[in-house]
Amino acid sequence: MFDQLFEQRHALARHQSGPLVEERLVFLRHHANQGCARSTLRKLANVLLAIAEILGVARRRHGIVTRDDIKRKTASKPGFYPIAIRWLQFVGRLQEQPAAVNPYARKIKAFAEHMERDKGLSPVTIRGRCWVLARYLSRLKTKCGSLRAITPYRVEVLLQEMLDPQGYARTTVQTWAEGLRAFFRFAETQGWCRKGLAASIRGPRVFSQASLPLGPSWDDVQRLLATTEGDQPHNIRTRPMLMLFAIYGFRAGEVINLRLEDLDWEHELLRVVSSKTKRVRTYPLMRSVGDAILRYLQEVRPRSTHRALFLSLHPPFGPLRAVSQDVVARRLKSLGVSLPHYGPHALRHACATRLLADGLSLKEIGDQLGHTNPETTRIYAKVDLAGLRQVADFELGGVL
Repeated sequence: MFDQLFEQRHALARHQSGPLVEERLVFLRHHANQGCARSTLRKLANVLLAIAEILGVARRRHGIVTRDDIKRKTASKPGFYPIAIRWLQFVGRLQEQPAAVNPYARKIKAFAEHMERDKGLSPVTIRGRCWVLARYLSRLKTKCGSLRAITPYRVEVLLQEMLDPQGYARTTVQTWAEGLRAFFRFAETQGWCRKGLAASIRGPRVFSQASLPLGPSWDDVQRLLATTEGDQPHNIRTRPMLMLFAIYGFRAGEVINLRLEDLDWEHELLRVVSSKTKRVRTYPLMRSVGDAILRYLQEVRPRSTHRALFLSLHPPFGPLRAVSQDVVARRLKSLGVSLPHYGPHALRHACATRLLADGLSLKEIGDQLGHTNPETTRIYAKVDLAGLRQVADFELGGVL
């Protein structure tokens, strides 16, 4: 492969005679299969050779390198460290650090299995609750992971600290309290903690429909879409993503998890799997959205064996793991739009508000957004200012 990257004899000989030839070739072939350009592979080959010479991996006993060794010897070349980690890990020459032992890991795992097996909760909910548990229980600092010393007072103090000094929203702390209550209810059945602990957990009081979902106006959405005009690859990929957020009201996870087979071009249909319930929802594929997706597929999406609709723009090409700040947040901020949050969910709020203004019922809006609970959609009734003004202007006449 080196003869395909280097034409000068001395450069070719240097790479062929350098240390860890096979290990470097395996890593280069892997990136070539991911669609890396020849110029990128040439640069990578030069970096790998330099790393192999600097670290002296071939001269080490068993050829194993620690992260500390890599950090120390590549300190003068910051860009080398992440590449060295990925390469040596790929070829099995990196000494992996032992994972930190979480004293509550066994209990959290048992609770996760209970939520999946007995409660039928979605993977998203389970992951969220386990994350909260791991973070919360670590603050309790009990001996050897025992829960028997935990008192209602200790639980209440930590929840209050999250609410006041750390500034979490009341709804967030309330959600955390619900997860903790569910965990300690399960812990009581296992004999891990004192009886009655779960019932004593109380989150902060949250008034029904207290918050207001705020998103950009539809004029701002149009301005946002205008930022994706042009022939730049990142704009061509971003445009259909923004449309799916704003026009259909999809969640971020629902967009990045779309697959090629979810587009039924013959019948002009779009299928999406709910991030929370895993239910499949089917929508008509709007012409403007379909055109934007088709342009992305024809001009920008790299050739890949991956079936995800949206892929990374740079090799190694693969499915997106999250929606980057560049897609929504930075574009909205550049327009001078003032919002409490700038992520994709703000466009979901914009979609709901526009549907309400167009006269759709809350049931229809809930179906569009994939809500299973009507109460979730009811909050958008407060956004209908025109309707509220009609109520305020209602003339009682001689009724009173």
